[in-house]
Amino acid sequence: MTLLSEALRTSACTGLSALIIFASFGSRALSADPPIEPEGYRLSDYRSPVPATLNGARVLTTPQVFALWTKSAAIFIDVLPQAPRPRGLPAQVIWRDKLREDIPGSVWLPDTGYGELHPSMQAYFADGLRRATHGDTSTALVFYCLADCWQSWNAAKRALSLGYTSVIWYPDGTTGWEAEGHPLEERDPQPRPSE
Repeated sequence: MTLLSEALRTSACTGLSALIIFASFGSRALSADPPIEPEGYRLSDYRSPVPATLNGARVLTTPQVFALWTKSAAIFIDVLPQAPRPRGLPAQVIWRDKLREDIPGSVWLPDTGYGELHPSMQAYFADGLRRATHGDTSTALVFYCLADCWQSWNAAKRALSLGYTSVIWYPDGTTGWEAEGHPLEERDPQPRPSE
């Protein structure tokens, strides 16, 4: 073997090794582990990576949730926030709520996924679940929002604290649902306490 061919072989091996090491570290950086489930509610940065678990609840994927939906085997609770009409906005000014399209048949309880709720919103959430389930705390409830949204995680955790025993968290929310080509429908929220 010539000196030149030996140098090329060594260089190629070194380059390949470096490429394998770089790819290994690079893939770990791109697929970072999900955050650890906190003990309490998430209080800020609601649109960020979510944990893979929710203690006491089942966490389902889009195909699993779609199967529940097609069988009407659960009640779907959308908790995406909705900006209310600004206080002090003159009556003659037209206010248009942002259109929400979610999973058909859902109950939309906006603003119930924050880490801390005003007592009136806590009562609104509890009453909304009670009406949706007809008071049966064993009814399967699927909580969702958007992908990487802690609001649905908080709401599902809050339902567990209210004694619901079949709580399901769908972390991909309408983002994952729509990506799979499943239907959406326009939704009006349940009236909030101030409305």
